[in-house]
Amino acid sequence: MIIYNGIKTDFLSLVMDQKIEDVLSSTIYQKMHRHTPKSELDSWKNSMMYMFMVLSEPEIPSDAGIAIEYNIPQSSKRVDFIVSGYGKNDEEKAVIIELKQWEKVTAIDGLDGLVETYTGGALRQVVHPSYQAWSYARLIQDYNESVQNESIDLIPCAYLHNYETQEGDPLFESQYTEYIKDAPVFTRHDVQELQSFIHKHVSKGDNSEIIYKIDKGKIKPSKSLQDAITSMVQGNQEFVMIDDQKVVYEKILDYSRKSYEDGKKRVVIIKGGPGTGKTVVAINLLAKLTEDGQFTQYASKNSAPRNVYQKKLKGALRKSSIDNMFKGSGAYTDVQKNMIDTLIVDEAHRLNEKSGLYGNLGENQIKEIIHSAKCSVFFIDENQRVTLNDIGSVAEIKRWAFQEKAEVYEDELVSQFRCNGSDGYLAWVDNMLEIRETANTTLEGIDYSFQVFDDPADMHNYIIEKNREANKARVLAGYCWEWPTSGKNNPEYHDIVIGDYQKSWNLSGTQTWAIDPDSVDQIGCIHTSQGLEFDYVGVIIGPDLRYENGHIVTDYTKRAKSDQSLRGIGKMVKNNPERAEKLADEIIKNTYRTLLTRGMKGCAVYCCDKKLSEYISWMVSEKE
Repeated sequence: MIIYNGIKTDFLSLVMDQKIEDVLSSTIYQKMHRHTPKSELDSWKNSMMYMFMVLSEPEIPSDAGIAIEYNIPQSSKRVDFIVSGYGKNDEEKAVIIELKQWEKVTAIDGLDGLVETYTGGALRQVVHPSYQAWSYARLIQDYNESVQNESIDLIPCAYLHNYETQEGDPLFESQYTEYIKDAPVFTRHDVQELQSFIHKHVSKGDNSEIIYKIDKGKIKPSKSLQDAITSMVQGNQEFVMIDDQKVVYEKILDYSRKSYEDGKKRVVIIKGGPGTGKTVVAINLLAKLTEDGQFTQYASKNSAPRNVYQKKLKGALRKSSIDNMFKGSGAYTDVQKNMIDTLIVDEAHRLNEKSGLYGNLGENQIKEIIHSAKCSVFFIDENQRVTLNDIGSVAEIKRWAFQEKAEVYEDELVSQFRCNGSDGYLAWVDNMLEIRETANTTLEGIDYSFQVFDDPADMHNYIIEKNREANKARVLAGYCWEWPTSGKNNPEYHDIVIGDYQKSWNLSGTQTWAIDPDSVDQIGCIHTSQGLEFDYVGVIIGPDLRYENGHIVTDYTKRAKSDQSLRGIGKMVKNNPERAEKLADEIIKNTYRTLLTRGMKGCAVYCCDKKLSEYISWMVSEKE
């Protein structure tokens, strides 16, 4: 999606007439249904005047393409400015320009590609503008099929139009040389240099045809974390981290290395919602710290992602090495203090108090993890706690960190990479499930495939068709159907029966349902899908979620008795019915929120409750 697209002469006219910010604001409202804050309008007005000066150079073709605010595929990030055209040999070119209002930066030693500057009303550590421009270009190259097939050359750079350089300026410190080489940075008095840079690459106009190709380019099936795990652990960079991902990654590396050197305990808490890249950062850390020689482990309560990663690594590493790298969260009950250099805990919201098959081992998993490692890193989303036994919370982690006399650091991941990078879809899900009220009351203008089906068989067939593209589509369901031991390995035994539709839960004979070629015919649940992602998901919403009297209603009595998520709720109802109802409501809604956000490109839904189906269909479209 592009907010503005035209040619150079049209852009210059709009800026000359002081209309460009109005055009941008109006288009954002039409496409994204949000009003633009005055601060953002002022920023555009300032930056566009500087770009007016740059593009006034006659040698830059008058019919060169211009794009403003291009949404990068698979993310919520936008490229500020693009100039397109042809090179001297008719090569297709697009100059990507990252615009900054900054006036001063401080170099940060020891944190690759990061600087400190005043932005967003405070001093913050952020990525160097050259790194940001380069990473945006790399993401477009990785995900845009037109860029790849048409061999469109993307040339990144950064323009800090308010920045006055000084002798020995930190912006140009040697530690940033690699990124500046790939994406040159221009400052306030470099207008002529930027003009020459653009003209060097765009010597002939294209009437914005190249930008049109980029905008209409299909999103190529993205790299999956499951598929890239082997290469990453072997030291190859499979995923380019951008903005807050890069900042968080570098900070954690710094904390970890300090603990490795001085032996002091450090606890790092990273908050982030679905699709913000928690697991990508976690696996990159595992690979890098292992490469550095640290004894590093990756732990999670849910075995599903660990099993997938272990299968992917089979043959690349010795089994003993793999088993020592990936652990369950209950593996630390008897580990001595600081035996592990860095312990990375994914899905920390799923941690339990006790460990062991019968919940009779240890004192507290959070305490034991912090005790075991010099540096422990917790990736957490409190809105994904889905059982009564889930104790993972920021407050609980801090409590045990204090007892272990550990320094605590907090940060957050906000960039969205799932659901086609749409923060709007996630906000819509929250609003639809009545988890929190948001402004996203419709999916109009949101680039994400979402369909409601009246027949579960039709929905499942749709997912089967999608799965043929790359084996990255699966069907999930709320845990409302029994999962008897007698049928767990029998594909002919159908656990889930809805009219003529009959399917089995995923078979217990496999530990890697998410990537097994034939498992698209089976149905997964929260326990086999949390922590994983697919291109498309189909979700069967069971009778534990209904729509009554204008509101979403949860009903824990409709959950299967074999589901352990609400084990003990009956006793709690007798002792404290109000608390029991509140917890059950939260767990059921969190469960469906998690299932509905597993798909990177799309989600299909079937509801057992017809009124809920009608309500969701109504919520999808613009209201009358």
